[in-house]
Amino acid sequence: MIRFALRLSLSGGREAAARLVIIATAVALGVGMLLATLAGMNAVDAQNQRYSWLNTAVAPTSSDASADAMWWLVREDYYHGDSIGRVEVAALGPDAPVPPGIPRLPGPGEFYVSPALGELLDSAPAAELGDRFPGREVGTIGRAGLPSPDSLLVVVGRAPAELERLGAQWVSQIMTTSPSDCSKGCFVGINRDGMALVLSVVAAALLFPVLIFIGTATRLAATRREQRFAAMRLVGATPRQISVISAVESTMAATVGTVAGFGLFLAVRPGLAGIPFTGEPFFTADLSLTAVDVLLVALGIPLGAVVASWLALRRVQISPLGVSRRVTPKPPRVWRLVPLVVGLAELTYFIGRRPPTTNGQLAAYLSGFLLILTGLLLAGPWLTMIAARLLAGRAGRPATLIAARRLSDNPQAGFRSVSGLIVALFVTSVATGTITTYVANRGEPRTDSIAATSLSKWFRPEDGPPPTADQIPAELATIPGVRSVALVHRNPDPDGWGGVITCAELDRLAVYGSCPTGTQVVAVTDDLIGLRAFDLTNDTYVWEAADVDPAEVDRQPILSVVVNTTNRSAFERARTILIDTFPAGRFPISTAEWESTSARLLRQFQQLANVVMLASLPIAGCSLAVSVAGGLSDRKRPFSMLRLTGVRLRTLRRVVALETVAPLLLVAVVASGMGFLAAHLFLRAQLGYTLLAPHLSYYVLVVGGLAVSLGIIASTLPLLRRLTGPEAARNE
Repeated sequence: MIRFALRLSLSGGREAAARLVIIATAVALGVGMLLATLAGMNAVDAQNQRYSWLNTAVAPTSSDASADAMWWLVREDYYHGDSIGRVEVAALGPDAPVPPGIPRLPGPGEFYVSPALGELLDSAPAAELGDRFPGREVGTIGRAGLPSPDSLLVVVGRAPAELERLGAQWVSQIMTTSPSDCSKGCFVGINRDGMALVLSVVAAALLFPVLIFIGTATRLAATRREQRFAAMRLVGATPRQISVISAVESTMAATVGTVAGFGLFLAVRPGLAGIPFTGEPFFTADLSLTAVDVLLVALGIPLGAVVASWLALRRVQISPLGVSRRVTPKPPRVWRLVPLVVGLAELTYFIGRRPPTTNGQLAAYLSGFLLILTGLLLAGPWLTMIAARLLAGRAGRPATLIAARRLSDNPQAGFRSVSGLIVALFVTSVATGTITTYVANRGEPRTDSIAATSLSKWFRPEDGPPPTADQIPAELATIPGVRSVALVHRNPDPDGWGGVITCAELDRLAVYGSCPTGTQVVAVTDDLIGLRAFDLTNDTYVWEAADVDPAEVDRQPILSVVVNTTNRSAFERARTILIDTFPAGRFPISTAEWESTSARLLRQFQQLANVVMLASLPIAGCSLAVSVAGGLSDRKRPFSMLRLTGVRLRTLRRVVALETVAPLLLVAVVASGMGFLAAHLFLRAQLGYTLLAPHLSYYVLVVGGLAVSLGIIASTLPLLRRLTGPEAARNE
């Protein structure tokens, strides 16, 4: 029977061959995306594991009492907005632990650099970057110590006494626990659960339209196949034999598609590795698959195809006459709107009632989003039916009436082929609305904003006594491009902002805000930015008055030095001088740099959302095209009869086009609208922001994707002439 099934599948003519090719293509896309998702999660784990040594400050004490120790200090530096991990070490014995990627600990005056930082040191002026690292480069950090090919890392050697004064920690072993499993305050690494959640959402949004595509492909020419299988039943074939024939056909296509899917994954893996959706790209080898992953996909996909084929033939298995018992399906009921309404009500409830914990917020918002998405999928057929009935009531042409009546009679079938778009458009709209609004309110400021052009060096009490005014390098003011150098003194009032500055000095600086009328001294933050850190779209700010005599301000200890510049070269030269002069404590940084980190990650998530939409719309178009072709094949006799009675081919084309375009546009409007509404409710509940309109690029992507989908659909319409000729009117 298996041999007969193979022969039947391979010798069934062009229709059977086309069906097998389409199913195999759809399966290959699904397998490739599934493998990419599994490999992405494995890559996050691999990258996170190589972050572990950077958390050595919280490593437990070595169990070997005779092991030598070392002084260890990790800080974050920046260059042109890119983060540099700076590790400073001092061995306390010949057998001190050595970080991965380097053969030995660097001695005083030596340092190792990552390949990416080495290239940067070669190209950047020494006064802007290289002079920050004392001594000479003695080697390159190997891959074992690099989370990413683009990681900017340096391991600097210092004398033990010098590093102890800088606040280093005594450690006796290198941390090997992944940040995902660390319970002792690991601050360097990736939030694996968060990235797994993002990858899962992206995978679901990509896989759902592919699954719809596979399901649509398996139903290609379903009516004629059921009739032929029913004929076999009538001449003596058992239900088991029919199931075997169908399973062989589906398994063969799924197996070919699975093999092609593995090949597709291997082909795109280098490109996927370069996508920095964790903030940095992966090594290609990080995108690996475990044996369990391979077996799960290689065996699970063909098995799923067998189950799908069995379900598709349940009417033939019940009775060989079951295929002739075709009645209008029951119309969907209004109860399908319940999950959608409940999800919207849940998000609305949390406006003004934001849960206090992160876990509580995840539970509240994610459940609301899932309810809305589930509600959209359930309510889709009902909405399609209502729209079709409205269209039928206002139909002015036969084509519109026929298409609307067909959609209202079987809205499930009309909605099914476009339902893959629901997830993609909803996820993209939520991501676009949320990210656009967040970045507009708290994102990376303009490059000419004072938050981006000035940097501050903060002198914390725990870093030692603050410098005096004559210890501030005079050369800062002589750097070409430095606009001003300002000193902020410590506020004697513990209830106000940490610093104070005279209004005369603030007026001289001109760009750091202003004083209330009649005030001589104001309380300020150490960076002179203040609450503008939460609204970086403008540079105007009025500080609060401080009850301090102007003559007393310069007598207070210095809290920070703030340098304002006109270009990046001056900015980095000033940072280098401050690092070399004051090596203790936090390195100088601008407000824009620490804000840009989160904004950059959000933009990467936005790019992922755009990828979801760009990939899903053409796939949905292919599903529609296959659905149209299958529908034409199944209805070629009724359409032929209509043509014989005088109906024009142009009218039939309008019928087919309306049956597919109407659900497509309905889904696009409803899914996008619900996505933006959900984003607005989330923003109001979590951040108190009002949704802002997305950028033009969003509309371009949506309209462009829909245009591609419509083009794919239009490519199937020429089949109508060939399939509905007079010869098709005969009974088979």
